[in-house]
Amino acid sequence: MLDKEEFAIASKLYSKAFSIAKGNIQERFKSLLDYYNNITGFVETEPYAIMHHAIELIGPDCTICGRPFRTPEAKMCVLCGKKRNIT
Repeated sequence: MLDKEEFAIASKLYSKAFSIAKGNIQERFKSLLDYYNNITGFVETEPYAIMHHAIELIGPDCTICGRPFRTPEAKMCVLCGKKRNIT
């Protein structure tokens, strides 16, 4: 998962790739893929998938099972069913 600053850089690299007219997806998004791979150590090959890896898109960890809630607004853990009070 990318934190706010890392995701901002990734977003700029993602947008910049659309201005490149020549090359296949791997060539056009090379700077984004390299950036993500260097940060995470995971060799991602799909640029669009990276745009779903912002830590701000998920909720806090469940206090019962430890798995993160799917969104910051989620009211229930999908793994264990724990209900969450959102104030």
